[in-house]
Amino acid sequence: MALPYHLESTPPAPTLLGREIIAVDAAKGEVRMSFLAKPEFANRHGSVQGGFISAMLDSATSVAVLATLPENLTSVTMRLETDFLKPAPIGPLFATGRTIERTEREAVSEGTLEGPDGTLYARATARLRIRPRA
Repeated sequence: MALPYHLESTPPAPTLLGREIIAVDAAKGEVRMSFLAKPEFANRHGSVQGGFISAMLDSATSVAVLATLPENLTSVTMRLETDFLKPAPIGPLFATGRTIERTEREAVSEGTLEGPDGTLYARATARLRIRPRA
């Protein structure tokens, strides 16, 4: 799949999370991506620690907004509210991000994180600031 130019590179944090962008619908502001929750991501209960889940959802909500922006703009997360619904297992996880609203200066997006079988583990809502790319 050909990605928009500004989504081609993967920064270090998403690389650590094993992120792969599966699909991008720039017109709708939607993305689908996969992550690989490594054993090092486990908490004392053996499930994925919440900070890693939030980071995965931050990535999904951010990329959903980035997909709607021209190459000269970027977005930064101002707030991320995560609801943890079930313990997420170590292994492959999938996220969907959707842009809900966008103005010239801000955007709101939502994301979900689920397992290969469709089990929903977490969801998040993000508010992002849109700014010129440095």
